[in-house]
Parts: sequence; structure tokens; C-alpha cells
Amino acid sequence: MRSTLTRWTFALALGVGLCGAAAAQKVRLTTSAGDIVVQLDAEKAPKSTANFLQYVKAGHYNGTIFHRVIDNFMIQGGGMTADMNEKATRPPIANEARNGLSNERGTIAMARTADPNSATAQFYINVRDNPFLDAANARDGHGYTVFGRVVEGMDTVVEKIKTAPTGIKNGHENVPLKAIVITKATVEK
Repeated sequence: MRSTLTRWTFALALGVGLCGAAAAQKVRLTTSAGDIVVQLDAEKAPKSTANFLQYVKAGHYNGTIFHRVIDNFMIQGGGMTADMNEKATRPPIANEARNGLSNERGTIAMARTADPNSATAQFYINVRDNPFLDAANARDGHGYTVFGRVVEGMDTVVEKIKTAPTGIKNGHENVPLKAIVITKATVEK
């Protein structure tokens, strides 16, 4: 009996481990500069992860651009079309910046306005460590929610995007002169 129970407990633990691994969802951003794959952290940022996945599954990111690119800081996208029109979004989500994740190089986080609970579809990828964006260090006391990490394309695609020549377009600064388009965003199997 004990042997059977031990095997069952081990199988259950293994199953839970497999389920946990399966829950670490990945999203592929196919861009005009190459592919970026991000692994989401639903455990530490459940609202932000669910929100991002809803936009991916709805096709919201398809045809959007990286509209704000600042070398040695971050690349931001997910909300504007190439003609700098902002796409309609769902209602904003609550800030989850106190989740233990830091704005380190290679992490993906939710962009927002001065209102800490204003994140919708726009996101950014940190191209260096930006601890001043974490809740513990933020001037506004709230910070920006990290919800995943780039697992493919950081040293190639993101590095290429961050050095794109930029200028002003339709009143927006730091816009790449040649549009860097997210042609498709897909959930990885």
C-alpha cells in the first residue's frame, strides 16, 4: 500500500509540476525586425498576464508598431498603428507592480499614464536594468508592472530595434523613422 501511495504522490507532484510548467505561457511577437518570444509570469502578475493574452488572442497587436524607442532605456509598443493612430482598448487593469518582479533588462512590463491603474494594451521591453520603474523606487510610489521576460530575440531583435533612428511623428517623440511593425502576435503551444 505504501509503495502505491508513494508512486501516486510522486505522480501527483509530477503532474502539478507539469501543470505549472504548462501555465508559463509564451507569446511570439512576429515583427518586421524579427521574432521576439516572451514568457509570461501568470503567478506573479495574473491580471497583467490575462490582459495581455486577451489582446493577443483578439488580434489587437497585429499591425501595431513599436512607437516609442529609446536606446539605453526601453522599446514600447502595442497601441499605435503605423500612422500613429491609437487603437481602441478595453478598460484599464489594476497595477500589480508590487509582485516581486523588477524592471530588469529583458523584462516586459505594462505601460501606463500617470494614473497607476491605467494600463491597457501598451507594453514595453526594458533594454537595460531600470530599477527606478519598480514600485519600491518609483517617484509616484506605484511603479510599473513587470509580467514576463524575453526568452528569444533579446540579443538580436530587441537590440536592433533599440538602436533604430527616431524622430517626431504626429506630435510623438522617439518614433522610429522606419516603422517597426508587429505583424502578428500569437500564443505559443
